[in-house]
Amino acid sequence: MKAVVLAAGLGTRLRAKIPKPLVKVAGREILYRSLKVLSELGIEEFVVVVGKKGELIEEFLKRHGFKYKIVRNEYPERGNGYSFYLAKDYVDGKFVLIMGDHVYEREFIEKAIKGEGLIGDRIAKFVDIEEATKVICKNGRVERVSKNLERFDYIDTGFFVLTPDIFKYAEELVKTKHEVSLSEIIERAKVPVTEVSGYFWMDVDTPEELKKANRLIVRMSVKGTGDGFISRHLNRKISLRLSEILVNRITPNQATVISFIVGILSALTTFLSVPLAGILYQISSILDGIDGEIARASMRTSKFGGWFDSVLDRYVDFLFLLCLAIVSDLSLIGWIVACLAMFGSFMVSYSTERYKGAFFSDFYKDFKFKFLGKRDERIFIAMIFCIFSWIFQLFVLLAVLTNLRVLATIYVVAKHKFGQ
Repeated sequence: MKAVVLAAGLGTRLRAKIPKPLVKVAGREILYRSLKVLSELGIEEFVVVVGKKGELIEEFLKRHGFKYKIVRNEYPERGNGYSFYLAKDYVDGKFVLIMGDHVYEREFIEKAIKGEGLIGDRIAKFVDIEEATKVICKNGRVERVSKNLERFDYIDTGFFVLTPDIFKYAEELVKTKHEVSLSEIIERAKVPVTEVSGYFWMDVDTPEELKKANRLIVRMSVKGTGDGFISRHLNRKISLRLSEILVNRITPNQATVISFIVGILSALTTFLSVPLAGILYQISSILDGIDGEIARASMRTSKFGGWFDSVLDRYVDFLFLLCLAIVSDLSLIGWIVACLAMFGSFMVSYSTERYKGAFFSDFYKDFKFKFLGKRDERIFIAMIFCIFSWIFQLFVLLAVLTNLRVLATIYVVAKHKFGQ
């Protein structure tokens, strides 16, 4: 199946110096977001209708390895209906039609591509209803399409699954009018309507909408499982705000390195001020969430990135606790307890990572495990104890907490996997 992409709009409201589809939202070009997901869902070729500066879009498609055909619209002022009409000779079966300035979450596209006709949303909770194109249906088909409807059944999502017979209606309008809108063609053809409601999608026409889309995509990038209590209730509230600012400026791996540097700095700061070191350690924990948020929001998740982050985290944790033990002038018993705390802290992460390696699944997705001791919780506890200079007490608590957590992890896995 092919997809037609309308990318010939002038984009004057967005005030961009490049074609709208190439504007980045949450670290990725608008066009990339849709095309990447569609290609993964089986779209074999993209018919992209371009206008001014269309060579930039073609260069982009080539750089990212998409299979495409470029159709040039020399008269973009004739409307998106005319742009659509120009694609008529390039599709020969059922095809997807999308707008080049719309962003959709993956779940929306997965549902929509299985539909037929106009994909409508009854809720449309992420768009301005006043500005949106509205649809009235009759017997499951489009009756009216307009922005000015007071009563309506759906909001037009800009996503369609059509057949080539739609082009006869487009041709009728193109021959009689200079400017033709896609809405007119869809209305005349009385295409079916498929409902896909409640998922994220937006058209990006203005700087305000671009900012909103950026914020929403980052907010939806929070991983569904694995966060500890402190991450859910404190760290994420801060890291998400930072990710909104940084997502178009740095890569996930750069964010990982920044967090690592702050973590190492916190360890070295123990030689100057233990309370300040604890605060820096907590800051590094907050920053540690940014790389994953940016990776998911910008569609740059990778096995290397997750592995790289995990390795650097172990260095930070070990070095911080080691430096803390060195500056605290511990007794032999104190060093034994400190070593148990360091070992336990390492084993908490190792036990869950080895589960993934052994069972090819995420421990936190398989089990609702609420035992305290995750990294974000340990670091927050460390900060509190460092502020009050309760170093030996911190090592005692971590030694007990982390090793009990590892034992609990072993028990849970053994019970559910082997019934022991």
